[in-house]
Amino acid sequence: MPLLFIRSLEKRLNLQLKDFFLTMQEFFLFSLRTFMATPKTIRYWRDVLDQATICGTDSIPIVLVSAISIGALLAIEVGNLLEDFGAKTMLGRSTALSVIRELGPLLMGLMLSARFGSRNGAELGAMQISEQIDALRAFGTDPIAKLVMPRLVAALIMFLPLTALSDFAGLQSAAYMAEHYHRIDPGIFWNAVYPRLAPKDFVVGFLKAPVFAVIITLVSSFNGFSARGGTAGVGRATIKGIVVSSGLVLIANFYVSKIVLENM
Repeated sequence: MPLLFIRSLEKRLNLQLKDFFLTMQEFFLFSLRTFMATPKTIRYWRDVLDQATICGTDSIPIVLVSAISIGALLAIEVGNLLEDFGAKTMLGRSTALSVIRELGPLLMGLMLSARFGSRNGAELGAMQISEQIDALRAFGTDPIAKLVMPRLVAALIMFLPLTALSDFAGLQSAAYMAEHYHRIDPGIFWNAVYPRLAPKDFVVGFLKAPVFAVIITLVSSFNGFSARGGTAGVGRATIKGIVVSSGLVLIANFYVSKIVLENM
C-alpha cells in the first residue's frame, strides 16, 4: 500500500512538473509573439487608444484612493514613531522615500493588476470560449497583434503617468496629515523632501512601471487565451491571472529595487 501511494504521488508530481514547464514554454512564445507584433502599433492605433483609456483614465480613481490612503496612514504612523526620537522634522524625507521608491509604484501595480488584469482575463477568456479568437484567425487576423499588443503598448504608455500621479497624491496626503495631525509646518515638511531626493530614487520608482505593465498585461492575457470549460473556465482564468500577476509584481518590486540601489 505505501509503495502504491508513493508511485501515485511520483506520477502526479511528474505530470504537474511537465505541465508547469509546458505552460512556461507557451507563455514565453506568447510573450515573444506579442513583442514581435509591436511594429503593427500604427495599424491598431485605435485599439491602443481604447486600451489606454481603460488602463489609464478609467483607473485614476482607484489609484488616487489607494495612494491618498496609504500616504496619510504612513504620515501618521511614521510621524508617531519619529516623535519618540524627537525627529519629527524628518517625516518629509521618510515619507517621500517610502512613497516614491516603493509604495507609489507598488500600490499602482497591485491596483491595476486587479482592475486592468482582471478585465483582460475576463474579456479575452470570454472571447476564447465563444470562439471569437478562432474567428479572427479564420479571417486572417493575428489575434495577438489585434488583442494583446494594443493592451501591452497602452500599459507601457499609461503606467508611467499613473505612477507619477500615485506618488504625487501620496506625498500630498502625507503633507496634509503632517500639517494637521502632527502640527508640522509645510515648509519644514517639503524642505526635508526636495533637497534629499536623489536621481536613483526616481529611477527605482519609475523603472517599475514598465516592468509591472509587461507582467500584468502578458500574464492576464495569456490566462485569458488559455481559458477552457465555459464560464467557469473564464472565472478560473481571470482569478489565476490576478493571483499570478500580483505575486510577480511583488517579486519584481523587490528585485528592481535591489538591482537599481546596488548599482547606482
